Amino acid sequence: MGEVIQFVSKAERERLRLIREARAMYDSVFPPAESAHKQSDNGPIIVNGTWIHRSDEPLS
Repeated sequence: MGEVIQFVSKAERERLRLIREARAMYDSVFPPAESAHKQSDNGPIIVNGTWIHRSDEPLS
């Protein structure tokens, strides 16, 4: 079968590199909530000021 090869310009590769670098710096200053505090697997978490309930049950 044939493969599709997508062209990515040098400018786009540089843009993606800068985004990855900025995200890494942001995460080093403001670590993600799950790594910042240890929480129970099914307990609520706060993301951007909003309570979110985690559960292993799939949403229907």
